[in-house]
Amino acid sequence: MAIVAALWTQKVKRWSDFLVFSASRTVFHHNNDAVVQLLRSCFTSILGMSSTSLCCCGGVASLLGHGFGSHCSGGLSPVAPGILYLRIFRCIKDCSILAEDILSLLMLSVKDIAETTVSRHGSDKLKRTKYAMGHGKISLATAMTQVKVAASLGATLVWLSGGTTLVQSLFQEMLPSWFLSAQDLDRGGASGGTVYKLGGHALAYFAVYSGMFAWGIDPTPVSRRRERVMRSHLEFLASALDGKISLGCNMSLWRAYVSGFLGLVVDRAPCLLHEVDLKVLKKLSIGLRQWKEKELAVAILCRGGPEAMGVAAELILDSEW
Repeated sequence: MAIVAALWTQKVKRWSDFLVFSASRTVFHHNNDAVVQLLRSCFTSILGMSSTSLCCCGGVASLLGHGFGSHCSGGLSPVAPGILYLRIFRCIKDCSILAEDILSLLMLSVKDIAETTVSRHGSDKLKRTKYAMGHGKISLATAMTQVKVAASLGATLVWLSGGTTLVQSLFQEMLPSWFLSAQDLDRGGASGGTVYKLGGHALAYFAVYSGMFAWGIDPTPVSRRRERVMRSHLEFLASALDGKISLGCNMSLWRAYVSGFLGLVVDRAPCLLHEVDLKVLKKLSIGLRQWKEKELAVAILCRGGPEAMGVAAELILDSEW
């Protein structure tokens, strides 16, 4: 009887934990500020920037934890933010504003990374490589790794919360609005301007990962929406490079985003370039050539299909090269 009583006691306690956990979710159904705070906790936990013992180590283990239950004496143990978000995101009433919140939290995370890791070594030690960024210090390489982790988390949250509709809104509305408006990410110069370079690459990874989650990278798209959205976004980039659109963002951020985004597309999803008009590819290539991004400028045309090969050959033979 003692064994049976002990087993029933454990079962009742687990049901009690489950009921307490379920009741705690109700605040997120009615309060968007609580949802934003939970999303912030997701970023700080996976990056290891949280002060709590549960999330201080960073990584997926800190984000998702080990479920919920009475693992500590005296009550219910803390629940990892990722697990909590997985339980409540379907009940969020307005998912359309989530992408903006996630984008803002991503850039705040990049700012924290730049100020706590990179600034101690100076922004002058950031040097460019083939299509991305290289670093002479371990801490700078770690910072770039954290930026990629934050971007992948942001893309996952966008895709999980709103699917293809939210990803389409990200490309066609939110990212262009971000570049057109002024963003003061380095107030006071705490990071020496490095935050803009890291921020541009963070946005590039964020955009590419979001597109991959939504539509994949197969040569034959599963949806016509991918072709329409990517064409629209690349036309925006080409028009800005051509000077037809006035940007409000920091130019270091813009340059890092364009180089990073196009470099990732060339390396990981070249089939996307087949769906873009040749005139747009040529404008992108010319803009990159003005930035001395010669290899990337040629690579875009080479990945653009047979029709673009002639233009690529002309650029290679151009005396300016």
